[in-house]
Amino acid sequence: MVANRRNFIFRVSIVINVIVLFYTALHLSGTYPSPQIEWVQITSDGSEKSAELRDTREYTIVRNDTESRTVDSGVKIVEELTSQITPSTMPSTNKTTSSTASIADVDSKALEAQSTNESLDENAYTLDENVISETTYSRLRSLLACKDRYFLPEQLQRGEYWVLKNYIRAEHGELECHETITYTTHAGYEFLDNVLPLVERWLAPVSLAIHAPGTDLAPTVDSIRYLRDCLSTDVIKQYVTFHIFIPNKHIPENIPDPSKFLATSYNCTLSPPYMNVNVSDTYMKQKKILYPVNVARNIARDAALTHFILPSDIELYPSPNLVPKFLNMIARNASPLNKSTNPRVFPISLFEVAANVQVPSTKTELQAMLEKKIAIPFHKFVCQTCHNLPQGQQWMKAPETSQMDVFHIGKREGKYVHWEPIFIGTHQDPHYDDRLSWEGKKDKMTQGYILCVKNYDFMILNNAFLIHKPGIKHYKKDTRREYLASKQTFFVKNVIMPELRKLFGTKTGCAL
Repeated sequence: MVANRRNFIFRVSIVINVIVLFYTALHLSGTYPSPQIEWVQITSDGSEKSAELRDTREYTIVRNDTESRTVDSGVKIVEELTSQITPSTMPSTNKTTSSTASIADVDSKALEAQSTNESLDENAYTLDENVISETTYSRLRSLLACKDRYFLPEQLQRGEYWVLKNYIRAEHGELECHETITYTTHAGYEFLDNVLPLVERWLAPVSLAIHAPGTDLAPTVDSIRYLRDCLSTDVIKQYVTFHIFIPNKHIPENIPDPSKFLATSYNCTLSPPYMNVNVSDTYMKQKKILYPVNVARNIARDAALTHFILPSDIELYPSPNLVPKFLNMIARNASPLNKSTNPRVFPISLFEVAANVQVPSTKTELQAMLEKKIAIPFHKFVCQTCHNLPQGQQWMKAPETSQMDVFHIGKREGKYVHWEPIFIGTHQDPHYDDRLSWEGKKDKMTQGYILCVKNYDFMILNNAFLIHKPGIKHYKKDTRREYLASKQTFFVKNVIMPELRKLFGTKTGCAL
């Protein structure tokens, strides 16, 4: 009798346990979070972007096999549950870590690292410094939190100039602000022979403002058409956006409509319009128009679609793979990037090479050329103090490394008080003064003063460099330019400097 009662109680307990397990399994199967919808950005032509940026949340969860099966009866469920009641196969509610962290995981860690001023383990997501991975994009998106910009043609006024913004647009189309860097530059059409070597090394967006007064517009347009239609590569079409700006007193009689002339290929049997130009024959020289270098710089910069920009001169060619290396460095957010609280820019070392040599592609090649004295620091024989880089000698001796990092944090003060750095910055940095011309010299000094007063950190990059178009420059006396320079110096000292003091204040050690 007692034995029968024990058997009955035992059977009832088994049934109760099975029912509890059955209920628990059903409950767990409905409480796991499901992956979020995957949003893939679509370009204007309806295709997916090559570097897709997804907002997915991936989950790797250890679950009971019964969760993915369809069963027809409670008996089958009970049978499967009872057959799996072992410690090693009990369902788990804990997520397990995937062998490769998902973008969502990295994104979450990035936000956490940002809030705690800690860097993310670079090995967690950086595999190739010359490639920008989706994980790096996700990290950049979190760190920068920038806003995308419109990419539309516009006709604008800027002081005494009409600006044809986005006159001819690059085929890259709309860009997300965090995904690359824009090289912003300027020229007259006679300098457009530099576009191809620059773009082939940069391989990222270029915003180019061209000064085209009067009859200079026609060869300017023909030069752009030649660059887009007649070269053996499509990199100009892919990356370069051309802006035209014209003094309001020198507007051409006819301004061609890009939507019409781009429909017909240029006659490539003709010589490039920008080659062998006699500068004295240009409209600008004949009318004795000064080159508004800072207007050009600001137009190109303001039109850039990306958060990071490199305002530079068209004859300065960047070291290859600078863009992915820099963005991977930013994404790593290692020291000192995650420690500094000051505003910052990233100066790039500048050099010249002899006329008969090939432009170096790596720092190691550059160092060998410096050793042979066929490369020298930029403007060594023109204005050495203007480009005297802090820790410059140490930079030239330091070996090339596999990844980009901050080599040294400099300040524009002391022996570097007249330094005119070229740097990667952002749209938040001070503009150049539109009133200063190239002929008047010292056109970047006012910006440098503002950067100094605002206590900017100049985070010099270890492996990045810019090389001037081959041919070492020497100082040549130019009586007219010296006269214009003295006038501009007087204007800066007596008009601009008092304005800057009122607007930005003063700081010990800062000067023009």
